[in-house]
Amino acid sequence: METLQHVDGTDWKAEGDSVQSILFQMGDETYSLPISLVREIIKPLPVTRFPKSPPYVEGVIDLRGRILPIINLRTMFGLEPLPLTEESRFIDLQLEGLNVGIVVDAVSEVIYLSRQVIEPAPPIVAGVDGKYLSGIARVQDKLIMLLDADEIFAQWKKA
Repeated sequence: METLQHVDGTDWKAEGDSVQSILFQMGDETYSLPISLVREIIKPLPVTRFPKSPPYVEGVIDLRGRILPIINLRTMFGLEPLPLTEESRFIDLQLEGLNVGIVVDAVSEVIYLSRQVIEPAPPIVAGVDGKYLSGIARVQDKLIMLLDADEIFAQWKKA
């Protein structure tokens, strides 16, 4: 997939009218989070599971001496669970008051999304509760769902 830093001749970084985002796949859909939340992207590590955790909480990993909880967004969003593959990745996110890892099917690229291509999210999109979306970007021939990390992880963030 090509990097979309310049679409329609607009240099979004220079204009400050863009959001730098990481794109990743879950199923047939493309999702995005602001790159500023990403600490690192790693291949999956062994997960220590906890009994009686919600199904979307995979457990925790030891990431170079840091304990990192791992959330499976695919399960959280009600998508059919899939085994990890060579393309699967853990994305280590740093949110205000929370460090968490998410499991995604594949990471594709980091791009600049012009605010002009971002539209508000309808209440329900592709089986994902609309409250988890901050918007939808139309880029070339595909739709990119922009996730609202604050809303997704609100239940675990420290006040």
